[in-house]
Amino acid sequence: MPYTVLRGHFVIRYPDLPRQGPEPDGDTVKFRPDTPGLVELIPRRSGRPPELNARGISVRLEAIDALETHFAETHQELGGANAARDALLARLGFTNVVFFPDQPNRVQSADADELVGYVLSNGIDANGRMIGFVYPGEPAVADGASVFLDNPGVDTSVNASLLADGLVYPAFYGTLPASLRVHLAESSRAARAAGLGIWPGSTATPDATATVPDLATLETLAIWPKLFRRLVPYLATGQSSLDGFDAWLRADAVNRDDALFFLDPPEPGNMHDLVVASGHRVFLNRWPEDFIIEPDPASPGTPTGPGTFVAGDVVIVAAVPDPAGADAGAETATLLNTTGGSIDLAGWRLGDWAGHRQDLTGAVGGGDAVKVVLTGAVQLPNKGGSLSLFDANGQTIDHVTYGAAARGRTVVFGR
Repeated sequence: MPYTVLRGHFVIRYPDLPRQGPEPDGDTVKFRPDTPGLVELIPRRSGRPPELNARGISVRLEAIDALETHFAETHQELGGANAARDALLARLGFTNVVFFPDQPNRVQSADADELVGYVLSNGIDANGRMIGFVYPGEPAVADGASVFLDNPGVDTSVNASLLADGLVYPAFYGTLPASLRVHLAESSRAARAAGLGIWPGSTATPDATATVPDLATLETLAIWPKLFRRLVPYLATGQSSLDGFDAWLRADAVNRDDALFFLDPPEPGNMHDLVVASGHRVFLNRWPEDFIIEPDPASPGTPTGPGTFVAGDVVIVAAVPDPAGADAGAETATLLNTTGGSIDLAGWRLGDWAGHRQDLTGAVGGGDAVKVVLTGAVQLPNKGGSLSLFDANGQTIDHVTYGAAARGRTVVFGR
């Protein structure tokens, strides 16, 4: 299953609105893509379009589930929850991160409010978040490229490092390729066997039954976060025991009784088949590595494939990444106005795979093409890259990618 490469910046604080900024935790972080239009091309497994705005989109880290630092005005065991969050931020490169004393989930200060990084994504979840593996720094391939992710590639992700260190639970959805799931499951089992991170204190497992008399006690426990997110609303109904938890789960097949697939023996099931609860005691009868969670189903008739990226009135039709002479000042991109009227390009910009931008000027007549000489701010790597066109409002108007370019040859982008 291919993953789309999205280059951009991980964002942990809004300088203009610090008290309304992101709330990063151990498995979710804000990301501002360099080419927002690429997000529209990612499959929508549950039919929900991406929750993307000018400040970016939340990325839900694939294959892991961290203890909750905040959920419905509650939280899980904060030592483990904060350890996962702090490790995620540190591994993305953030340093000296300080949270507001009275808003402990929002960043008061840090050495950097945002840092360059990239995401490998293959889906949008039911909450409109981008599901992905996250990495600090620059990708080795073009923005928007489709890549096959193997075990060595996943091991360099922040997701895998958190799992290997026992800081998070595994959460394997049906969108995760089987080869990666098997590999990450081995890593999680090894962390548990070594007693790393949250595992020594983990409860509600096949080896350790949890006692949950009330919400206050639940907030002190390290249990599988999806189970926590089911117990919180159940207890909020005023229940004094867990005797009704099974029936409560079964009453909502989408939002409570998640569809699962058990691996040994292989058979379909649901959340109620996994959770054993009575009185004040609860546990999972399988380890989280031993089943697959199915994504929330889309409503009937809702498309689940990628959105259609419709180019605007001006499109990139050709480029010369490797001119016959020196590249500097000789690389070009050709733009075509597909309308019958003139379009003013003032305020428009071209952008390359590394996020660099070049301002455009002048106008292009109806049906005319204009060749833009790249001044060096935007560069076209000879081994392959991408080129984006943005209008005066910063909206992505067109995006193209190319492979290795032949010397002196023009790359033509088909439509």
